[in-house]
Amino acid sequence: MATKKAQPKAQPKSQPKEQPKAAATDNTAMWKWLYVGGVVVAGLVSALNFTGAEPYLGWILLLLGVLLGIFYFDSADLMNFGLRYLIISAVAGALNAVPAVGSFITGFIGGFVGFLGPIVLTMAIMFFWKKYFGSM
Repeated sequence: MATKKAQPKAQPKSQPKEQPKAAATDNTAMWKWLYVGGVVVAGLVSALNFTGAEPYLGWILLLLGVLLGIFYFDSADLMNFGLRYLIISAVAGALNAVPAVGSFITGFIGGFVGFLGPIVLTMAIMFFWKKYFGSM
């Protein structure tokens, strides 16, 4: 009777170590903190009616919002983000009619909405650009 020769067991190949995704993680963390900082600065400037650096600060927040719309937020999530923006805008408009809320909270929400406007507009432009010109 023929028998098979004993074959040595195949040694499992050592898995190459995964390269850390530090660059992508750090980049995402940077954009997240820029977003949080922009929301806080825009809200506080609006809440405190600080107009000392308004011309320059407004342009900086606008540029930051456009950059966040391009690099941080996903344009495929435009419907959900746009709906949130519309709801927060409606709340900001309704808070003007309620004097019990106070000018600080109303101003903060108004500044927050003002900061989100360029982000949503940039996301909409990116969405339609990818949809209609992405295959070129």
